[in-house]
Amino acid sequence: MTWRDNLPPVRGKLLFDEPLAPFTWFRVGGPAEVVFLPEDEADLADFLKGLDPAVPVMAIGVGSNLLVRDGGVAGVVIRLGRGFNAVEKLDATTISAGAAVPDAILARKAAEAGIAGLEFYAGVPGAVGGAVVMNAGCYGSDTAAVLVGARVMDRSGQVRELSTADLHYSYRHSALQDGGDLIVLGATYRGRPDDPAAIKARIAEITARRETTQPIREKTGGSTFRNPPGHSSWKLVDEAGWRGKPFGGAMFSPLHSNFMINTGEATAADLEGLGEAVRADVKARTGVQLDWEIKRIGRPLPPKE
Repeated sequence: MTWRDNLPPVRGKLLFDEPLAPFTWFRVGGPAEVVFLPEDEADLADFLKGLDPAVPVMAIGVGSNLLVRDGGVAGVVIRLGRGFNAVEKLDATTISAGAAVPDAILARKAAEAGIAGLEFYAGVPGAVGGAVVMNAGCYGSDTAAVLVGARVMDRSGQVRELSTADLHYSYRHSALQDGGDLIVLGATYRGRPDDPAAIKARIAEITARRETTQPIREKTGGSTFRNPPGHSSWKLVDEAGWRGKPFGGAMFSPLHSNFMINTGEATAADLEGLGEAVRADVKARTGVQLDWEIKRIGRPLPPKE
């Protein structure tokens, strides 16, 4: 008998040896030992309370900035869905959203509510949970600028409220990335009042700009590298000659050279190998260190005999 034979009862779904590729925008990666799709917050809490504390747990969002290695992921992968996608206007400047709400939907709902300041989310791939964890942003703003606080659940199933100060935000980073197994349940944002039509017009501009400058129709993972201080990652990749250069089934997009794409048959090893090759090349050429923005999880496949 293994830990998988003694899982707590759930109202949601438990999937065993479930391929994770369909859960990510790259469409690559091996299976998780268990995927849990909780029905709601109470279902998630009961599961975590009853789960063996030695079993690894990892929450994922919509997989827009995630690379799952080909050997898969040990333990339980938690994917939040319909029970975590409510959006509510709290007052003239404040709106709350569940962790599973896509960032673009949050931007649109805020516009409908006459709340400005969240328009940049129309250009952020992913969902609220991931945006809170990594301080997602673009076009001159980020999550830290508009977040009031987040609701999180710890490994014991207890819910906690964290303020923006508690998250210790910096560029594409928060304290949630430093360990502790906290799962974001939802967040509250504060903007400013404005005419809904004016907000929607700004969202339309962001959407149009993104469609012409980013490979959003491809199997991609958003920005591959964080921008180093004083540099743009796309320029460093481009100047090193990696734009559009194949590496197995992977390449950096001809449209935007900080976006890796799966050209059709890439493995996770292709994509990660490409990223590491570019990092090494840029460091050798310029002395600048490129750091991954894409989160890489799981185990590589063992080398073939």
